[in-house]
Amino acid sequence: MTATVESYKRAIHDAVMQSEGLDAYTGLPLRWELISKYNNDATTAGRREYKSKFADLPTVDHVGNGVGPPDFRICAWRTNDAKNDLSHEDFVALCRAVLDHYDRR
Repeated sequence: MTATVESYKRAIHDAVMQSEGLDAYTGLPLRWELISKYNNDATTAGRREYKSKFADLPTVDHVGNGVGPPDFRICAWRTNDAKNDLSHEDFVALCRAVLDHYDRR
C-alpha cells in the first residue's frame, strides 16, 4: 500500500491530537512554543548547550516498520533521539536495563 501525502498529514494530525500536548512515551509536557525556533547556525556555535534547550521540542516518531499505513506518535526530541529506530517494546526494555543498572550502582 502506498501512502499518500494526505494520509501522512492526517496521521500526523491524529498523533498531535492524541498527544494532548504530552510526550507519548514519558507523559511529560512538550514545549510547543519551540516549533520553528531551532537554528542550525546557533547549534554550531552553542553546541550541546544550545541543543539542550530544545530537548522538549515536539517531534514525530514513526511507529511500525513503514510498510503499512502511516502511524506516528508525538514525543520530545530527546525521547525520539533515545528511542531512535527501536520498537516501543525494545525501547521500554532498554529503559528498564538502564534503570536496573542505575539501581545496582
